[in-house]
Amino acid sequence: MNRKTYIDNDSYTAGITIKDPQANDDNNLALHAGNKRKHSLANREALLSSLGYTLDELVCAKQTHSNHFRKVSHADGGKGARTMEDAIQDTDALYTRERGLVLGSFTADCVPVTFNHVTEGLIGAVHSGWQGTVKELVPHLFAHLIANESCAPEGFRVQIGMALSQGKFEVDEDVYVKFKALGYASPFIEFNEETGKYHIDNQLTVKTQLERAGIPAEHIDVDRNCTFKSPDGFSYREDRQCGRHMAYIVKK
Repeated sequence: MNRKTYIDNDSYTAGITIKDPQANDDNNLALHAGNKRKHSLANREALLSSLGYTLDELVCAKQTHSNHFRKVSHADGGKGARTMEDAIQDTDALYTRERGLVLGSFTADCVPVTFNHVTEGLIGAVHSGWQGTVKELVPHLFAHLIANESCAPEGFRVQIGMALSQGKFEVDEDVYVKFKALGYASPFIEFNEETGKYHIDNQLTVKTQLERAGIPAEHIDVDRNCTFKSPDGFSYREDRQCGRHMAYIVKK
């Protein structure tokens, strides 16, 4: 299983799967993308086996570019693991306090976020596409965790996974206006006078959202590999038929 590990210690494992031309369907992990569902399932089983878990311990959401999040438990184990029909519906972030539950999010240019809290033992996985970013999914989620789950901001450790780089995230004015309206994304917006297009750094916008929630910058790691430019990346901008990465985290 071709994957990149972000954290692997006595308490947590977190990482992201990467494109692999030698694997089934280029190592696509999503059921809603790629050529064959059986390949996605085989790739999921290979990942989970390498981590020491099974499909019954995986939880996935039906991502809709929303700002909705859900707390899950072992009662949700297996949801979205084998079929989209029983996935956690209309949700783009999952979190749990329970051990042995693998949380996954799927991306191909969008920003994946995994996190843990060192004292509360809480973990989570987030899918923040540009729509989720302008809808402030991350601020809503972390405000909830701080207010309702007793999570002090300084206790979070966050990984922002590989995503589309600013140079490749080219948008028109309608998207630019939404980022500009956030009030804090301007440093991450550039205008190309030759093309008349805007270029936005979604990763650093999400990082700023985390910092504004009170999380120290030194507790946030960012994988700056571009999904479009890297041979390891799946990029929807490059290929609408591409597969998806799975960012994952599990509490041991």
